[in-house]
Amino acid sequence: MKKLNIGCGPDIRSKSEGWVNLDDLKLKGVDVVHSLNKFPYPFKNNEFDEVFCSHILEHVDDLIKVMKELHRITKPNGIIKIHVPHFSCGVNYRDPTHKRYFSYFTFDFFTDKCYYDTPKFVVVYSKLNFSRLSFTFLNFFMNPIVNLSPAVYERFFCWILPSSEVIAELKVVK
Repeated sequence: MKKLNIGCGPDIRSKSEGWVNLDDLKLKGVDVVHSLNKFPYPFKNNEFDEVFCSHILEHVDDLIKVMKELHRITKPNGIIKIHVPHFSCGVNYRDPTHKRYFSYFTFDFFTDKCYYDTPKFVVVYSKLNFSRLSFTFLNFFMNPIVNLSPAVYERFFCWILPSSEVIAELKVVK
């Protein structure tokens, strides 16, 4: 299996386990130096079985273009694992390099679970499709409870008991 660790920073993953480490800085262990804001990415179509994005998507200029590229470079039925800060996390607002904030439902816009009247509007617009495997909150206080009803949590309780991040797993549909 070939796997991509995008925006890896110092989190270098093992080449012997199939990992390619990408960052926009030439750090020790980085295999590919490339900005996620520059398109296309230097990879072939359907190259990776898995893509891991930890705390990088909040820094990109155009999330839809990035998702298109991740879709392009990931094999059919490949998995994209995403960790992003939840919008209720206070640390999120301190970082001047953060360009967006994420909800539990943000990545639904790239799936058939989008809650608008025309559920496929984003899929049609962006010409990509993902299937939701799992979405969870990381909340240090009441993690099992907040994941029971994400809509109720985000609407009424997230400012009282904030979550630090949203963890999403998407399957690439082609």
